Parts: sequence; C-alpha cells; structure tokens
Amino acid sequence: MRMSTPNALLITPVAGIFWLIFLFLFCFFGVHIAKLAKLGRKYQRQQDDGTKTDKPDEKNVVQKEQNAQQKPSPPQSAGEPIYYIVERKRRSKSSFSPPKEIKFK
Repeated sequence: MRMSTPNALLITPVAGIFWLIFLFLFCFFGVHIAKLAKLGRKYQRQQDDGTKTDKPDEKNVVQKEQNAQQKPSPPQSAGEPIYYIVERKRRSKSSFSPPKEIKFK
C-alpha cells in the first residue's frame, strides 16, 4: 500500500489554518458581544435611574417644601476680587560643594 506523501503533509497546515480562522472569529465576536453587553448594561442603568426619579417619594416632597420655606441666603458680592498668596520655592543652597570622588571596588 503506497501512501501519498503530499496529501499527508497538507492535512496539518489545512487544519492549522482552520483553527486559526476559528479562533480569530471566536475572539472577534466575543469582544463585540462583551462591548454590546456593556452598552446594554449602561443603557439599562440609565433607564432604571430615570424611572426612580419620576416617582416622587414622600421624603423628597417634604424636603422640597422645607427648602421652599427657607429664606435664600444673600448672595456674596461678585465685584470683590479674590487674591491668592503664592510663595516661590527657594533653593536652600545658592552654591554647590565640589564634586566627590567615587571609588569602585
């Protein structure tokens, strides 16, 4: 029985190419599915937050009434400039010592 050597040698590269393409597609779609899941979760959280703020709670209503009854504080005068005092960093030494000799053992 004679085995044809070219066909036997082609099986491994063809299988390698198949698995290379399969792995690429698997990773490609996996990354995009993860991105879509992240966007969906973000969208869902925004929807949940929006529905919670639409329903007025009793505590929120009471706080709004109390805030409305309080007198607003007088605004600070905007015409006065604000000055910040900043000091420059000064060097502790104005001159440096002479270079030291380093001996390696």
